[in-house]
Amino acid sequence: MTDQQGSKRISSGVIAAVSAAVVAVSGGVAWMTWNNNPPTQSTPPNTSQGITKSQGPVTAQPGNEQTANIYWLRPKEKTVDLVPQPVQIAATQPNQVLEKAFQTLLEGPSEGTDSTTIPKGTKLLGLKVENDEVHVNLSEDFTKGGGSTSMVGRVGQVIYTATTLNPNAKVYIDVNGKQLDVLGGEGVELQQPLTRESFKQNYPL
Repeated sequence: MTDQQGSKRISSGVIAAVSAAVVAVSGGVAWMTWNNNPPTQSTPPNTSQGITKSQGPVTAQPGNEQTANIYWLRPKEKTVDLVPQPVQIAATQPNQVLEKAFQTLLEGPSEGTDSTTIPKGTKLLGLKVENDEVHVNLSEDFTKGGGSTSMVGRVGQVIYTATTLNPNAKVYIDVNGKQLDVLGGEGVELQQPLTRESFKQNYPL
């Protein structure tokens, strides 16, 4: 009887010892696992990088203003002078300055004693600037009416207005897309390309 009770106590002690060992091992494993793989902290996402700042409405930048000269005719005692009228023109494209200058030229002078011999109704059909060349394409109205002085005067207005940004540029005048070689009934011959210098030499007003 005593032996049975002793054996029971030994068995109970063994079980307790084994259990304690298991608990200790389990605790150690858990501690090592925790140290090797610490729990990740839930951090809020950095939303500042993913947010696009709202921008105000995009407004078009005003074009750069340039000064262009429109050339009119002013009679003197025995001659006619080409006189410039400076105008401020805002443009975003290279050709726009000259295009707007010609539109003003073809509308005619608004006031003063200056005049034009370009026939009313003449339209600008096209304008192209290439390096030091300016190509001006006008409607057929440009060739109508007036004598030789009127013809030379209007050619001078076109040449000088076309070269307002580059006084040394070469000017080609077309009518309805064809190069203008003879102007008017009196047959004013145009030796193209035309420049300010060639106009002074060959077409005195």
